[in-house]
Amino acid sequence: MVCGPLAGAATPAPPVGPALGQHGVNIMDFVKQYNAATEKQKGEIIPVEITVYEDRSFTFITKTPPASRLLLKAAGLEKGSSVPHKDKVGSVTWKQCEDIATLKKDDLNANDVKQGAKIIAGTARSMGIIVN
Repeated sequence: MVCGPLAGAATPAPPVGPALGQHGVNIMDFVKQYNAATEKQKGEIIPVEITVYEDRSFTFITKTPPASRLLLKAAGLEKGSSVPHKDKVGSVTWKQCEDIATLKKDDLNANDVKQGAKIIAGTARSMGIIVN
């Protein structure tokens, strides 16, 4: 199961509570462990991959923030364009795309940083962000 609560601020409210509740997991246990694990990244959305076992115990793996969030931060924007192929809302450099690809290298389906940067650049274009 995968969900993306705010780092250091997860609560038993949706989306976390209902997702874990249907599997019989102790929600407060997960919230405490997740918040402790993501304390240093407070305020970011950190996706988490949760494995629930038959005895209702669980383990989780935190991922890197979504590429779209990292791009918005790099471009200094609040949100992307609602019409990305017409309205351009900001720009990032190729170096910034490479930096994001390096950060996300474990989560991207790419063989090297250059390919990862191309994936990130594609995400930027789909958000109305120009890659220089």
